[in-house]
This record gives sequence, structure tokens and C-alpha cells, in this order.
Amino acid sequence: MAAKDTQLEQRWDQFHRWGPYGMLAIATLIAVATQDIMAGPAERYAAAALVGAALVLHLAWDRRPHPPAVTTGRRRRGPSRAGTVFYAVRWAIAFALTWLNPFFALYAVTGYFDADELIPGRYGHRIGLFATSLTLAGSQSGGLPLKNASQGGVFLGMLVVNNVLWMVVGHLTHQEEERSRARADTIVALERTNTALQQALDENAALHAQLLVQAREAGVADERRRLAAEIHDTLAQGLTGIIAQLQVVVNTPDAQLAREHTVRAMDLARHSLGEARRSVHNLAPAALDRDSLAEALEKTVAAWGERTAVRADFTVTGTAEPLHGEVSATLLRIAEEALANTARHAGATRVGVTLSFMGDEVVLDIRDDGRGFDPLRLPEHSSAGGFGLGGMRARAERIAGSLTVESEPGYGAALSARVPLVRHDR
Repeated sequence: MAAKDTQLEQRWDQFHRWGPYGMLAIATLIAVATQDIMAGPAERYAAAALVGAALVLHLAWDRRPHPPAVTTGRRRRGPSRAGTVFYAVRWAIAFALTWLNPFFALYAVTGYFDADELIPGRYGHRIGLFATSLTLAGSQSGGLPLKNASQGGVFLGMLVVNNVLWMVVGHLTHQEEERSRARADTIVALERTNTALQQALDENAALHAQLLVQAREAGVADERRRLAAEIHDTLAQGLTGIIAQLQVVVNTPDAQLAREHTVRAMDLARHSLGEARRSVHNLAPAALDRDSLAEALEKTVAAWGERTAVRADFTVTGTAEPLHGEVSATLLRIAEEALANTARHAGATRVGVTLSFMGDEVVLDIRDDGRGFDPLRLPEHSSAGGFGLGGMRARAERIAGSLTVESEPGYGAALSARVPLVRHDR
């Protein structure tokens, strides 16, 4: 309930408690000032006795404990049989006082304000209001008893007017109370909704924090996999090439051939060192700093063929376009891993690498005529520490691509990486 509503209810409580005393006091003062209306001393004594009885009645009623009303939000007495008796006795006193002096109708009017609080039942409430209107109509028509027909006509007219007024006022009051109940119900419903909403917000905040932790953990794990793959594709392959060149140096008696392989080993060591430094900075292939993907692949294939003494051909189909750095790096790393696996396992005599620009896709195909294998029986992570097909597939899928492998023992192998064509941001 709002502060203004609470203040209004407090004022109503004060009026119901002290209003009858004030109205009785005002009516008594006016009656004393108009003693000539009373017939004689007997009427004055009777009026004084009735005023005293009214005071005693109200004092006794105010001291009596009253259960609060449960039908409205106001802190008022609830209708009861005792309330009906109190209302009837007060009406009788007010009617007798008004009979003695019409100005006591000021006290009788209090019956309009608390009939709904004292008398239970809709019809009982209306009967109480009608009885009060009888008293007021008698006062307004010149006082009781009625002296002639004209006064009787006025009495009936005022009785109709009073009843119409209290019915209209009662109807409006009932509507206002219904609106008050509806507002109270709405406020309670809103409070429940706000409580549920706050609980949902708290749960969402906790879930958001949990998702952040999970996303952070997933990002760390993904970055670790990427870093491991980069190290494998750069340092591990470079060291493997260096070892292969040094083995030739150790096993050959030809000084010129040993010198050539030593130079190659040194070049591989420098390249691996550069790749290691590049990986520390941003994990991007150093070859892509100077060349496009097609140029970097062409040099990589040529160097691989020279190093392994295997015929290696590189072809570009379609219109070459500058690609996003992540796309270029992914395809170059896949090609390096595929060539390394071919050199390590295939025993091939010929390798073909094709880079195809196909509208909204880029396709990298690598074929060899080696011994082949069964793709379904290969582990994703080899015992030598390589990442193999699983690592290449993970790279392609990381940028919404795919990787397919076709191979059969004795018939070579074909690998195809298909990724979206995302152009370089200039």
C-alpha cells in the first residue's frame, strides 16, 4: 500500500473513532442554543439523559476489543451481531434525540458512515441505512412527529432523496473498494513477479559466470592444441629434416655431397628457428609474411621435393585471390603435415599438390602414389608424437571447413581440405 493510501486509512480510522463524539457535541450545543424548540423541562432532562446514554454507549464500544475487517484493506471493525446491536441502540438514541430536537440529526447522520462495518449481510446493511434515512428525513421535514399532510409530503420526499443519495454513494463506494482490492491484488502479483524475476536474474548471473569459466577453459585447451600443432608442424618437421640431412652426411664418403646436405641442414635449422620465433609471437607461418598462399605452397612443395628426392608438382586452378591470414595459415599447415606424413610413411615416387579457387571455397588436394593405407584403422595421434589426420581435420574444422581422405593399401592416397573462401581484410 502506498504512503498516501496509508495516510488516508489512518484519517478514516480517526474519523470513525472520534467523529461520533464530535457530531454529538455539536448537536448538543445547537440543541442547547435552541431550547425553545423543546416543549419543557421534561424533554430537556430526557435529552440530557439520552446524550449521557450515547456517551456511555460509545465509550463502552470503543473499549471493547474488535476483530479487524477481512474484506477490505482498511483497518476497521468487522461486521458482527454485537455491531448490529450497537448500531440499533445508537439509532434508537439518535431517533429519540431527533424527536426531541431536529438538530440532533447531526448525530444521527453517523449511521451513514459505519453501517457496512457494523451490520453483517447486504440486506442488513441496507435496513440500517434506511432506518438512518428515516431519522434524517424527519429532521429535514421540520421534526417529528409529523403535524400535517404537507409536512408528511415533505417527509416522504426527503426520505426518497436520502435513500437515493445513500444508494448512489454506496454504489460508488463499492466500486472504489473493488478497485482498491484489484490494485492490492495487482501489487501482490507484481511483487511475486519481481521476486521471481530477481531469482531468475541471479540464476542467469551465476550461469553466465559459469559459462565464462567454461569458455575460458575451452579457449585455453584450444590454444594449447593449436600451439602443439604449430610446434609439430614447424619445429618437429624441421628437426626431422635436419636429422635426415645429417644422416646422409654421416653415411656418405662424398665430401661434396656431405657439404650440400650440411648446408641444407643449416638452412632447415635457420628456418625452424625463425618459425619458432614466429610461433612465440603469433603462431603464423613465416612464409606467409612475404608470399601469398599459392606462392608459399609452391616453394614449400619444391623444397620438400628437393629434400626428399621425390617428384613433387604444384598446380593452381581458378583465379587466385588474397585470403584471410587464418585461412592461408590453416591450408599451409595442412599441406606441410600431409607432405611430412607422405615422406615418413608413404614411400611415394610422385606427389601432386593442387590449390583450387572455386567461387566461395578454397580446396587443397594432395595426392601420392605411395603404399596407401586404411583410413579407418589409423589412430588420430601417432606414437611418434605427430597429430596426423586428426590434427589436419581439426585445423580445417576450426575455420568451418572439412577434410576428406581417400586411400587403399597399395593404391596411394588422396587428401582434400575444403574451407570457406574468406578474403584478406585490407
